[in-house]
Amino acid sequence: MVINKTKSKSKSKETKPTGKEGMRSLAEELKERLFNENKFSEEKESSASEPKKISKPKLSDLKNDVSDQEIEEISKKITAKDIEEEKKNVDGKKETLIPLEDYIKCAVHLGTKVITPHMRKYVYKRRADGLAVINTALVDERLREAIDFMSKYDSDKIYLVCKREAGWQAAKKFEETTGIKTFTKKYPPGVTTNLILEDFFESELTIICDPWIDKNALCDTVRLKKPVLSLCDTNNFTTGVTKLIPCNNKSKKSIGCILYILAREYCKHKKIPFHAQLTDFSGELDSAA
Repeated sequence: MVINKTKSKSKSKETKPTGKEGMRSLAEELKERLFNENKFSEEKESSASEPKKISKPKLSDLKNDVSDQEIEEISKKITAKDIEEEKKNVDGKKETLIPLEDYIKCAVHLGTKVITPHMRKYVYKRRADGLAVINTALVDERLREAIDFMSKYDSDKIYLVCKREAGWQAAKKFEETTGIKTFTKKYPPGVTTNLILEDFFESELTIICDPWIDKNALCDTVRLKKPVLSLCDTNNFTTGVTKLIPCNNKSKKSIGCILYILAREYCKHKKIPFHAQLTDFSGELDSAA
């Protein structure tokens, strides 16, 4: 019995690390744990810093939705009855950036037949023809926020992209009045991310007229982790957009109206002379029948 006890004691002495050996093994264990923790946090940070995937509209939604041409035609047929109907849904005592009647004449409130989860909160009803109707009070409210945000940047640090033909006239007028660089028809991918390109330039804010049509500019800006201000219709997904203006971004009058307000208020904040009229951006407004 005595012999066995001695053996077990000597065994335990052999297996249990003591002195410097014990300190070394603890240090190694701690070092390994810290290494694993750092590795995990690095992986987490890198995945978080990856650019967000821009949401693509569903094919079924595109088939069931109205075309740009149809929206353009409907926008031209705003009646006096439509104006009166919309006025009932907005607080008349609250001052708007332009007369409420002009918002409605420009068909800013007309959405599409498709309403994405991202845009549902801006819609308050559907018309008999199935088109969503955007809350005009929210359009005005979001425009004010966009103007305050945009005014933080100098004109040489902002650029506007509008690939949709309906917005080309307004986009050119926007560039003329504000001095902000504008791309219509085609946006050169990589112009703000690829240093090798001859026309490369740096910017701090990107303005787009549709997150899907202008997705190249949106993707470039998201990759640079810079802010994006976008006009968004009811069928748009807003992934990657920092500030949005809910509105009809399909028709000439509506895009013109929104860009006119942005240009006028930006110039006011920056003390730039501004002499343009709404119709310079939107074209002639038909008198409601």
